Amino acid sequence: MDEEYDVIVLGTGLTECILSGIMSVNGKKVLHMDRNPYYGGESSSITPLEELYKRFSLPDTPPESMGRGRDWNVDLIPKFLMANDLMGMFEKRRFRKFLVFVANFDENDPKTFEGVDPKTTTMRDVYKKFDLGQDVIDFTGHALALYRTDDYLDVPCLETINRIKLYSESLARYGKSPYLYPLYGLGELPQGFARLSAIYGGTYMLNKPVDEIVMEGGKVIGVKSEGEVARCKQLICDPSYIPDRVRKAGQVIRVICILSHPIKNTNDANSCQIIIPQNQVNRNSDIYVCMISYAHNVAAQGKYIAIVSTTVETSEPENEIEPALELLEPIDQKFVAISDLYEPTDDGTESQIFASRSYDATTHFETTCNDIKDIYKRMTGSDFDFENMKRKQNDVFGEDEQ
Repeated sequence: MDEEYDVIVLGTGLTECILSGIMSVNGKKVLHMDRNPYYGGESSSITPLEELYKRFSLPDTPPESMGRGRDWNVDLIPKFLMANDLMGMFEKRRFRKFLVFVANFDENDPKTFEGVDPKTTTMRDVYKKFDLGQDVIDFTGHALALYRTDDYLDVPCLETINRIKLYSESLARYGKSPYLYPLYGLGELPQGFARLSAIYGGTYMLNKPVDEIVMEGGKVIGVKSEGEVARCKQLICDPSYIPDRVRKAGQVIRVICILSHPIKNTNDANSCQIIIPQNQVNRNSDIYVCMISYAHNVAAQGKYIAIVSTTVETSEPENEIEPALELLEPIDQKFVAISDLYEPTDDGTESQIFASRSYDATTHFETTCNDIKDIYKRMTGSDFDFENMKRKQNDVFGEDEQ
């Protein structure tokens, strides 16, 4: 503890662990602390199943039909889920024509624009150009471009086209799904990035209380723990470590559902993602359903875990997710959590304290990646260069060892 670091990171959520790894690869001296005895923070995976029952204060223990408790690794925050086969929609002629336009589109080559000005033409007008129906528009905007509202329809189309290209290219790369998911649950991801940081000299301390963030002249200079002070130039942390520097930005409801069957009408898939667009259920926010199973080493044999989530809009949040729960019946056991969402009150450039945002209701990491890139730019003054990071790793390991 009694040393000086370039960066101290508090909390081992995925956002914090990725930034810790990036900073270490960039040659920064990093100290990473967490008050908890485990990795993951809000994005941890709970095991055994008995621990999940305790966490949600259920009076009973898991019945024998749930299998062995240690066979379960249940994500608290659903992310990185795999999509179903979408070819049925892709094969519709007008939509296929639209996707060909997106695939060929090059913002640096006006010959590919087909009468669309990416800086002025709205996405609503692009949809009209290809005569796409409302259901296809909802699917494209919310399942492919991953927008959470319809605000994107009336702004220039360039960003949306690039989002759809990213989805299509990912789908082409990985086959049936553009998403990746780690065996044994999402809790493995923070640990992976923590190991990356450690390889490059990062220091980790779990089960380490944080007594005080030490300031001097309005800037962070260190973190005090158990009477010792570790000094630093910059601090990264999740909102729970600095309640006086974040504000509540809403709430999200998540319901973890244990099933003994796959979700109906998904071709008995052992994993899937369902996005119910806001327009379909007269809401301002989409409802998300993700399902994983024993095939991913997160549940006992023959069992499935479906997690429903959405942004809270009323005083009765459980009623808001009823359309999604109906898709899952019958449900063996439900675990309901309503969480506050927090965001930093300033950009951290004066204090050099950079807080992450709470994980939202989405079942993909689009917003989390944006938060990571935003924090990195505010800390370093430059955009994150993934290719440069890969080159630095190649210099250490060689391409074949990564």
